[in-house]
Amino acid sequence: MESDAHRDGIHRAALARQLRELIDDGRDALPLPGGGRTLDRWRALARVAAQDLSLVKLFEGHTDAHATLAEAGAAPHARASYGLWAAEPPQARVVFRRVAAGGIVLHGNKSWCSGAERLDRALLTVWDEQGAGPWLADVDLHHPGVHIDDAAWHAVGMAATASATVNFEAAPARLIGDAGFYLSRPGFWHGGIGIAACWHGAACAVADALRAQANTSPDPGWHRSLALGEVDRLLSANAALLREAAAWIDRHPTANARIWALRTRAAADDCAQQVLRAATRAMGAGPLCLDPHFGRLAADLPVFIRQCHGDRDLAALGADNLKEDTPPWTL
Repeated sequence: MESDAHRDGIHRAALARQLRELIDDGRDALPLPGGGRTLDRWRALARVAAQDLSLVKLFEGHTDAHATLAEAGAAPHARASYGLWAAEPPQARVVFRRVAAGGIVLHGNKSWCSGAERLDRALLTVWDEQGAGPWLADVDLHHPGVHIDDAAWHAVGMAATASATVNFEAAPARLIGDAGFYLSRPGFWHGGIGIAACWHGAACAVADALRAQANTSPDPGWHRSLALGEVDRLLSANAALLREAAAWIDRHPTANARIWALRTRAAADDCAQQVLRAATRAMGAGPLCLDPHFGRLAADLPVFIRQCHGDRDLAALGADNLKEDTPPWTL
């Protein structure tokens, strides 16, 4: 009988192939946020999310790394797959030391490094020896000074992302931007909304499965019609909010989009949870147990949306709202 670990290994290898195909086909060349086609960028992310949430986790990180490098005026390494790792838990920090010829080397541990075993390079937040930062560093993950450990990763949802702890021992890297660049740039919040577009794309895939079941049943039943009405209400409102956010960013590409990121992420989080609940109540256990794509989607989505910080983000959104002259909800 096939073990969970064996299935996860197969899925991880498939993700690496699929990410490589997206890169080799040029489908990672997404429009940059704020350049007039922000919605097209988010639509592309949503399409990949509907296909596989673990894949879009890697694809979104790769494309966000490219956007970050572009914002810094730096070029990515050609054809390399990138991660973007910015988690800063108290027990793990990467420090850089300057060396001859203007280079740097990295030391320390980085946590929550999605797809580390399958990627070529990473942008990660690092700190100087005096504790200033964060800076961004671009590092080759194949260097012998880079050691990847995913032994602690026991996730069921998003299992194939294999988020690891990465240890750096005198690994050479290049600095990108100045201290604080990563957090202070306009694209930081633009990227945060891109994650919300991924959640929306996955919720649309859940709704599509519900529609397909209803269409192929001799009698869709009032319960499926009710669920479809509910997901229509939820997804239409969330799509409208994302379209409005994209239009605002294209009109104000250098403005602080924090309030839009908090708003769209909170809305997409709630939308995805409610769509998943409505669809699975109407569809029953069959798709969860017998359809591998839907079963994986239903397991992955609740884990992925926990990148939203829930009540903490709502509290921050409320505090930002009080700073506005007029509330944003007036027609």
